[in-house]
Amino acid sequence: MRLDVKRQLFARSERVKGIDFHPTEPWVLTTLYSGHCHIWSYETQAIVKTFELTDVPVRAGRFIARKNWIVCGSDDFQLRVYNYNTSEKITSFEAHPDYIRAICVHPTQPFVLTASDDMTIKLWDWERGWKCVQVFEGHAHYVMGLAINPKDTNTFASACLDRTVKIWSLGSATPNFTLEAHETKGVNHVDYYPQSDKPYLLTTSDDRTVKVWDYTTKALIATLEGHTSNVSFAVYHPELPVIISGSEDGTVKIWHANTYRLEQSLNYGLERAWCVSYQRGRQGVAVGFDDGAVVVKMGREEPAVSMDASGKIIWAKHSEILSTVVKGGDKTLKDGERLTLPSKDLGSTEIYPQSLLHSPNGRFVAVCGDGEYIIYTALALRNQAFGSALDFAWGSKENDKDYAIRESGTSVKIFRNFKEVGSGGLNVGYQADGLSGGVLLGVKGQGGVGFFDWQTGQLVRRIEVEPINVYWSENGELVTLACEDTFYVLRFSRENYVAALQAGEVDEDGVEAAFEVVTDINESVRTGQWVGDCFVYSNSTNRLNYLVGDQVYTVSHFDAPHYVLGYLPRDGRIYICDKDVNVMSYGLSLSVVEYQTLVLRGELETAMSMLEDIPQDQKNKIARFLEGQGFKEEALDVATDSEHRFDLSLSLGKLDVALELAKEVNVEHKWKTVGDAALAAWNIKLAEDCFTHAKDLGSLLLLHSSTSNAAGLRQLAGLAEEASAHNIAFSCLWQVGDVDGCIDVLTKTNRIPEAVLFAQTYKPSRAPLLVKSWKTSLEKDGKGRVSRIVGLPPNEEEEGDAEMFPEWDEWLKLEKEGGSVKLVDVDEEVPEAADESAAEAAVAEAEAEVQAEAEAEAEEAEAAE
Repeated sequence: MRLDVKRQLFARSERVKGIDFHPTEPWVLTTLYSGHCHIWSYETQAIVKTFELTDVPVRAGRFIARKNWIVCGSDDFQLRVYNYNTSEKITSFEAHPDYIRAICVHPTQPFVLTASDDMTIKLWDWERGWKCVQVFEGHAHYVMGLAINPKDTNTFASACLDRTVKIWSLGSATPNFTLEAHETKGVNHVDYYPQSDKPYLLTTSDDRTVKVWDYTTKALIATLEGHTSNVSFAVYHPELPVIISGSEDGTVKIWHANTYRLEQSLNYGLERAWCVSYQRGRQGVAVGFDDGAVVVKMGREEPAVSMDASGKIIWAKHSEILSTVVKGGDKTLKDGERLTLPSKDLGSTEIYPQSLLHSPNGRFVAVCGDGEYIIYTALALRNQAFGSALDFAWGSKENDKDYAIRESGTSVKIFRNFKEVGSGGLNVGYQADGLSGGVLLGVKGQGGVGFFDWQTGQLVRRIEVEPINVYWSENGELVTLACEDTFYVLRFSRENYVAALQAGEVDEDGVEAAFEVVTDINESVRTGQWVGDCFVYSNSTNRLNYLVGDQVYTVSHFDAPHYVLGYLPRDGRIYICDKDVNVMSYGLSLSVVEYQTLVLRGELETAMSMLEDIPQDQKNKIARFLEGQGFKEEALDVATDSEHRFDLSLSLGKLDVALELAKEVNVEHKWKTVGDAALAAWNIKLAEDCFTHAKDLGSLLLLHSSTSNAAGLRQLAGLAEEASAHNIAFSCLWQVGDVDGCIDVLTKTNRIPEAVLFAQTYKPSRAPLLVKSWKTSLEKDGKGRVSRIVGLPPNEEEEGDAEMFPEWDEWLKLEKEGGSVKLVDVDEEVPEAADESAAEAAVAEAEAEVQAEAEAEAEEAEAAE
């Protein structure tokens, strides 16, 4: 059996005596010989929570997830219950008068079973205040292990050092029967077979063996020998056909549950193995040792499932083969919506299926596993052929009854119509590690893959990459080599291969010209399929993507791994499933893929002629694709989404199109965007209209002040005041020289001190009234002292503080003389030459005065010295 074992957690700690998985969280509970217990996260490799329970060994612990509790039993005879979220102690009491060896939580009832060195088993009900509702007596030594029957949760088994296993029923004080399990040593552990097809029990002992029993007939089915010391535990994996045993020899051994053959032996260097736990519905197994704990993931999550070209799906659930049909035609089906498909039981297979493969025409299905293969008819599951094989591969659609098997590293055989071709098998020339089917037979090994012709068995080309999977397109021209972290797309030319063959230009690696590289993408492909010239695949980051040319596009994201089943052209949908074979689909139009392919080949005119065949709801997707390829003009013609068309028209400088779109939606930010683009293109009139619609006062201020538009500035001042944008209103009035307007704005905004200073500078006649207002406001604010310091300029009604303003009359005179003079020359009038001469003369005179003063100061300084 090919069984991948991947380590998820390696945690060193004190001796681990009990271990348990949380059913939903990525946690494992370890109870330690030191008296502590830890909750580890096997995703982050960190301790989530620690409980310091006691200073004696805690030999057993279990999660009660539906109550957010852990329950632990220790050598101080106490049963302790804690809330693992809040660390609150729920209860603690003496459960037995001796060491507590094992704890078992009932899957549905509020019951906990405990086993002890006092030779009893007790049943506790937490809904009745942890009352002991039953005591099971009958063993003659320490009770070491407990297991509830998954097929009948009213019965359970107990393992004891008196060398027996007893089967009990809840509510009955006497055992149903007793199994004399081991002759010379006591029983350390007991576990039930989890599926419904076998009434089996596992027992382990210090006699170094694991025994398999039929508990209905009490017959010994098998004895597993291989450990060199006491066997602490043995359990059935809930999903895979394996038995996992651990021993004080430090090893964990994996046995085939059907053949009882030893498949693997694991040693993590953590000394003696003591305890085990597994995840139902998953592949996880946790083991506790002297020096820590290990969590491993066994097998692949990828289900054994296959879909043919008509939509018939076949999958394996353990040894059962089930089927369903995707009928399609549902126009209301949404992307990502789970399909409700009725399943049909086709029967069981003699081997544990690790893979299912439909033949290219869909008439047959190959089941592979346990080192064997069986070919069945797809409809009735009738046996057509079988044999020993480590790998199996079908041929292409043209040779749909061709298949190949790998019997060993040195034996690869090709079959046609269920009969072997030739004798002695395929001459590979190197150690074969795997096979891939398709137009050419792929044989993996020695750091590469060799492609062989199905008809002649000759090597076409050896390629020095190590693909995990190989996917061929239906026409046989394109092939994907999916490696660990990269996938390569190659183009196969049979013409080049045949020409080289005829010319005798074949070297030891085949014909170099037979393949050319199209592209390589740094992604890990989980599963994939070609749809025309488009490669659809799910990757290791849980995305569904498709590749056209060298461009990757994402269809959807997932929270968990999903697997591509296939594409049905009649529905225009990709069908995928999760590990539990829950099927869902996503739309992918073939016409869109063909269009994209033509564009990437440079055949734009041909592609544009196909637009009529593309569904209307796919036009925006095409427009995005064209934009990505640099064809923005064509994208604008194709796009139907107004947002996308707006962006495209701006990037192309088509302001008329952008303006029409802005008018349609009439949203301020769109007007602003068009205005900015118009300004960049020096279209001042359009920019002004757009900024006005957008109510972008700041941009209008920039525009009007830059173009000396006095009328526009006055209008903007009014708009700004309505919008309470007083800074902009002041700037507009300042630039048109409206002193009164500026003072009014300052007054309205209660900036009276600034209004006073502004009036004193530019309009002294308004200063007295403003000063009065200022002084009044100061008095109201309780600043009378400051108010008295402020001087009141003289006016017609009163003298005020005339002595403080000796030049006031002169200022008023200057105001009258220059009444219409503008503060800012917004019209940019060119001064007359005479005015320029006068100004230059005034500047020269001022400079001369400054120079004279500087010379006088220098002379005084010399005299002082």
